[in-house]
Amino acid sequence: MNYEETLDYLYNSAPLFQHIGKDAYKAGLENTYLLDEYFNHPHRQFRTIHIAGTNGKGSCSHTLAAILQSAGYKTGLYTSPHLIDFRERIRVDGIPASKEYVIDFVEKHRTFFEPLHPSFFELTTAMAFHYFAREQVDVAIIEVGLGGRMDCTNIIRPDLCIITNISFDHVQFLGNTLEKIAGEKAGIIKENIPVVIGETTPETKPVFMARAKEVNAPIYFAEEEQLLQTSCIDEEGKQIYQTVDYANLEGELGGLCQLKNTQTLLSAIRRLKQTGYQFTEENIRKGFSQVCELTGLMGRWQKLEHKPTLICDTGHNVGGISYIVEQLRHQKYEQLHIVIGMVNDKDISGVLAMLPQDAMYYFTKASVKRALPEKELQDLALQSGLHGNTYPDVKTAIAAAKKKANKNDFIFVGGSSFIVADLLKFHV
Repeated sequence: MNYEETLDYLYNSAPLFQHIGKDAYKAGLENTYLLDEYFNHPHRQFRTIHIAGTNGKGSCSHTLAAILQSAGYKTGLYTSPHLIDFRERIRVDGIPASKEYVIDFVEKHRTFFEPLHPSFFELTTAMAFHYFAREQVDVAIIEVGLGGRMDCTNIIRPDLCIITNISFDHVQFLGNTLEKIAGEKAGIIKENIPVVIGETTPETKPVFMARAKEVNAPIYFAEEEQLLQTSCIDEEGKQIYQTVDYANLEGELGGLCQLKNTQTLLSAIRRLKQTGYQFTEENIRKGFSQVCELTGLMGRWQKLEHKPTLICDTGHNVGGISYIVEQLRHQKYEQLHIVIGMVNDKDISGVLAMLPQDAMYYFTKASVKRALPEKELQDLALQSGLHGNTYPDVKTAIAAAKKKANKNDFIFVGGSSFIVADLLKFHV
């Protein structure tokens, strides 16, 4: 098989949550342990950092990886979903795994894993751990796929656990209250391993404290440490943070959500130093200011065009969209245009109710089976006072927005990671 055929095989033989949603979800870790034993426990051959949370996992994972790379650590990075190419999920020092590796992995090991009928994420996690061991990484940043307690990444014993925040997402698997969701995320907290909690609510904090006490894990709440003091945006659009440890810390990633992420990261950096990681202030500054270049991160309040401004963001649930809506209020423009599509297992009405009514909307759908048809999205949006036309795909919707917009307007593209993915496929 060539690379494209191998991907087709993976997508069709192992259920892919990215494409079909809940039918791809497999509860339990039985397959994970069988795969791990077959590959001789590769995750034990390198150090790890484990990151869970509803929003902010990607930004925090990539920034930590950039810092560690800058400090000279050979750094693995396992994240999901991918935007353009499957290999974005598995990187070493910012470079995706090779196509040849993906092909060889499937060809050499399919006789073992086919009888197990693993999920796509189970198989991809095994592939990532095997790759990091083969490449002899010093440390790997491992992002949880869904939840935490029963996620197949949760077999690792990391140096540090991070839980960014808790919001409503994947409620059909994780529970329909913040306490239940927090309980699933808190499942990554392990015995005697420090954990940083980025953000809490009155419902979630007791859950984290109880779990940490149960397993004797040192717990740190980034909000209470207040290592981030103030922030502003400079003339080039960069975030400039004033922190307890670093003055004028420049952050490449835009968007108000990065304030919470930075606060979380500053606490995590302190914990990693206490654990024995060696990095200088220069390494930290480089990681924050060059995270996209060092790791290949895309889709976080990413500016793609000027006059009119065109920005995309992968925020896709109520928690993520709340930051985007606040960010949009801070922008200067004559008219706001929003190209939006969503998938059918999200709190669609909750998201739509938050969006500005004075924008022009372009309702569309991403090229995945889970995509909500654009007409259904338009009908739901109308109930929230949002008006606009429908378009069959992202490219058509964006072309329409750019045709209507003048140079002083603002075009935002989002609602789903898959909408951003479709945009980037023809824009990069």
